[in-house]
Amino acid sequence: MAGQQFQYDDSGNTFFYFLTSFVGLIVIPATYYLWPRDQNAEQLRLKSLRRVHGRCLWYRLRLMKSQQSIVPTLKKAALLFGWAVFLLLAYKVSKLDREYQEYNPYEVLNLDAGASVAEIKKQYRVLSLKHHPDKGGDEAMFMKLAKAYSALTNEESRKNWETYGNPDGPRVTSFGIALPAWIVDQKNSMLVLLVYGLAFMVILPVVVGTWWYRSIRYSGDQILINTTQLFMHFMYKTPTMNMKRLVMVLTAAFEFDPRSNKEAIIRPTDNIEVPQLIRELGNINVKKKEPPFCYPYSLKARVLLLTHLARMDVSEDIEEDQRFVVKKGPALLQEMINVGCQLTMMATSRGGLRAPRLTSIENCMKLSQMVVQGLQEAKSPLLQLPHFEEEHLRYCISKKYKVRTLQDLVSLKDSDRRNMLRFLGDEKYDEVMVVLGSFPYINMETKLQVLDDEDSHNITAGSIVTVTVTLTRKRMCEMFEKEENAPLPTEEANTEEQGDAKNKAKVWQNKNKGAKKAAKSKKKKLTKKKPVTQQQAKGDKTAKQANGNVAGNEVAPSKEEEEDVSDKGSESDEAEGNKDSPSERDEESDKQSDTELDEIAGDDEEEWEALQQSIQRRERALLETKSKVTHPVYSLYFPEEKQEWWWLYIADRKEQTLVSMPNHVCTLKDTEEVELKFPAPSKTGNYQYSVILRSDSFMGLDQVKPLKLEVHEAKAMLDNHPQWDIPETEEEEDDPEDSDGIEESEEDEEDND
Repeated sequence: MAGQQFQYDDSGNTFFYFLTSFVGLIVIPATYYLWPRDQNAEQLRLKSLRRVHGRCLWYRLRLMKSQQSIVPTLKKAALLFGWAVFLLLAYKVSKLDREYQEYNPYEVLNLDAGASVAEIKKQYRVLSLKHHPDKGGDEAMFMKLAKAYSALTNEESRKNWETYGNPDGPRVTSFGIALPAWIVDQKNSMLVLLVYGLAFMVILPVVVGTWWYRSIRYSGDQILINTTQLFMHFMYKTPTMNMKRLVMVLTAAFEFDPRSNKEAIIRPTDNIEVPQLIRELGNINVKKKEPPFCYPYSLKARVLLLTHLARMDVSEDIEEDQRFVVKKGPALLQEMINVGCQLTMMATSRGGLRAPRLTSIENCMKLSQMVVQGLQEAKSPLLQLPHFEEEHLRYCISKKYKVRTLQDLVSLKDSDRRNMLRFLGDEKYDEVMVVLGSFPYINMETKLQVLDDEDSHNITAGSIVTVTVTLTRKRMCEMFEKEENAPLPTEEANTEEQGDAKNKAKVWQNKNKGAKKAAKSKKKKLTKKKPVTQQQAKGDKTAKQANGNVAGNEVAPSKEEEEDVSDKGSESDEAEGNKDSPSERDEESDKQSDTELDEIAGDDEEEWEALQQSIQRRERALLETKSKVTHPVYSLYFPEEKQEWWWLYIADRKEQTLVSMPNHVCTLKDTEEVELKFPAPSKTGNYQYSVILRSDSFMGLDQVKPLKLEVHEAKAMLDNHPQWDIPETEEEEDDPEDSDGIEESEEDEEDND
């Protein structure tokens, strides 16, 4: 009976197969993920951004890093070495002889398959004489020849060969282990045990423990858990947080503490340079004894952040530390906003807790803009542009131009803009216009509805309201083109002819206000009109065509014409009343009711299609993973490339509370659709909310759009719904069965008793 046999590889051939496979499994994925991307592509990208971002700090640092970094070269060298080892092992394996071959007696006797018995005997006689041991032949070869001859001539041996592949019958099943035999040699046992113990009992636990210890200290956004708890403590303690207090809380984060983060460094020169910067900055609450604001790391981070906002020069020794603090700022402020939202939701759901005020959360957003642009809160947004200094602002805010924002600068005519910025040369002016043209302008459209409801436009108390906001990103250079090429509207042309320059509408103003007022007035007029019969409508139509009126410019008819039309209409009504029989009137009423039902069905189909489309959009949004790489931000003093991201939320400005949680829109490249959901108020009435869009990188580009909410009473539940009505025939059919069932159950109860 066949058994099992385990054996190690004495020659090491199978070990080379294992080693080649192992090296290949490491080298091939590592090459795909770790091979440095094409440096030429990165250089071309930076070259395309040079015209706009050439003066930005992050751009200059990126150029220096790409020129000085040797990490890509080391990666390439390591990967090439791995491929060399892999190819060498593959070549070694290809040269190994096959030890395990299928047994074929015809090959042993050098015969073709299907040779006759006479040919087999003749060939065996010749080869046995040649390899016989008594005549100086090879004994092993002679034994192979005898075995092959027996397999082809002996019936039992031939049957075993055809069945088991071996003339001797079933053999012992052997399993080869792809490790050399010296590993299990008794002489090397201590060395092998030492290596195994070091690898699996020391190195592996240390690596896993280190990874686990580091991972549990950070949140999903790579922010220290202790920092999140610190933010939650102070935001709950101070619901209304001004900018000065916010800076203190931000710089107290444990990311800036060397004991919690190895990237943070306390230098010996800090004792000299930090006090000097404090004297230059002025009052920054140095004597504050409240921990952790009084700790050295917090004080240093606060000083470095304030010098960045003031655009002050610092020494080279702490410039690197300042860049580290500034780079961490936007992510920490985003975490602070998340903490504020969590506290707001807890206060709303539980009650009795103090929620942060809206000003505290909005100050976090403003501070993010300030950190990215390196500007203080009260500074002009025009200082984000290159070549603009404090002394140049007096040319912009003069009585003639009154330019205080980027939108005001875009709205100017090119001639006025050139005249106002005459302190700049032609080259600097062109550069300013290129940078200003690259700034984003967001077109925001809102749609209010109640999803999963029969009447999606009727907002009832306590219902879940969905505000679908469509954001379309444009560049301000497109606004330049509109200003130059688009003709003025008729209303503006009339005001210019009259010489009234104050009524000029800017690009940034809402041009639909007049249209909305006209629509409201038309609605009011339509509601005041009396019902008109079909014949009267026909008479009005013929009168309008006779007078040559155009739709939208109707002329009021004279009294005589009105009397004639009314007389004709009354006569025609009497004639129709005499002509039409009761059956015809019923048919007409049926037709009208059918048309009304068709209109209602059409509206229901439209609402159903809109609901299905919204569901499909939500499913696609869940499945799709969009890139967070949108557009690089123009920032003169931020040390790292920053992408354009936005906050979108709904707020009640009167109550200073959040209505919907801020949605961090990180995928707005061209167009993005965002759904904001919130529960409608429990009391009926009119509510005034605001849909707010804020940038996390640019100052002066925020938008606020009013949102009016009219809340009605919730519909009462119907006691007798049509689908609950059961026909009498069904009741009659079901009664006997039900009665039988009841009787049976009563009998069973009696039996049980």
